[in-house]
Amino acid sequence: MNYDELAFVNLQLASMLREGIPLEGSLRHLCATMQRGRLRSELQLLETDLAAGTPLAEAAARRHLPEFYGMLLRIAARSNDLPGLLTLLADYYENANLVWARLKGLMVYPAIVLTLSAGFSVWIAVLFGRISSTLEGEGRFAGVLLMGSKNPIVPPAVTITSLWAPAVLLAAIALPALAVALWPRLRREMQWRLPAFREASLSRAASTMAILLKAGCTPSEALGLLVEMESGTRAAAEMAQWKTRYAEGRAKFTDVAAGAKIFPPMFVWIVAGAGENLAAGFERAARVYHDRAAYRSNVLLYAALPASLLFLGLVILAQMFPLAQLIYQLPSLLGR
Repeated sequence: MNYDELAFVNLQLASMLREGIPLEGSLRHLCATMQRGRLRSELQLLETDLAAGTPLAEAAARRHLPEFYGMLLRIAARSNDLPGLLTLLADYYENANLVWARLKGLMVYPAIVLTLSAGFSVWIAVLFGRISSTLEGEGRFAGVLLMGSKNPIVPPAVTITSLWAPAVLLAAIALPALAVALWPRLRREMQWRLPAFREASLSRAASTMAILLKAGCTPSEALGLLVEMESGTRAAAEMAQWKTRYAEGRAKFTDVAAGAKIFPPMFVWIVAGAGENLAAGFERAARVYHDRAAYRSNVLLYAALPASLLFLGLVILAQMFPLAQLIYQLPSLLGR
């Protein structure tokens, strides 16, 4: 689902609600101006349920909306400030779209190079294999060996290895990358480990906490919802410890987050600096790590293209050398 479109929709809804237009009517008019797609379909179904008298919390639970968005709509059902929450959600998804758009762009160059390199490597290796098989079938290689030629054209194991090694290496890189892309739990875990992605995840977690606290959730409730969203990651386990410490009666965030490993000391310091106003502290941390994620992603993005081109060039040189040798000596072989 397009986060940028979702942010715009929330701003429009918040504006209509502030003008006194009921939620059902706001959704109806907004859907009439939207392009066809998953978001429009889900909002139309939400409007239909609301018009039929279904409570907002129940209607939101039925829809296939982003997890956090559906969660906030259910919380908004008990809040008296739905326009305010929708505005917060708009800011949340707008910032998320900016950061993740950069990070997705960062992954495009390596993915293109990986695909092209793998295809080229396999093509070169297969081509060399066919030429070698043809010459072996005609006895060319054996003839060269028996004649004691100065330039024997025998495809030794080292040559075959040098041709297939890049393809095997690329496959070894591609398989883990494919596993991360297809396995949501592994993808969420890697987002907490890789540079730039880690800062973006910290910003997202802090922004989520700030919105939940502003929506009226207690720190324990907010952490419980965030643990559910990050289920299966090390960050979720650490935040579950925070929730337990809040339940034990600890009040200071420095005590709650003591011994944190996933969340760096600077994160804890920024949040704790707001004192009892945890929402403001998490909001400040979200801004700081949003800027850090944007900076890191820009640096990596500028480095990705030249590094990808260099890698592609090395793969081509590694495979072209033995093939060039064979092609160079091919006329002398065919002449025997």
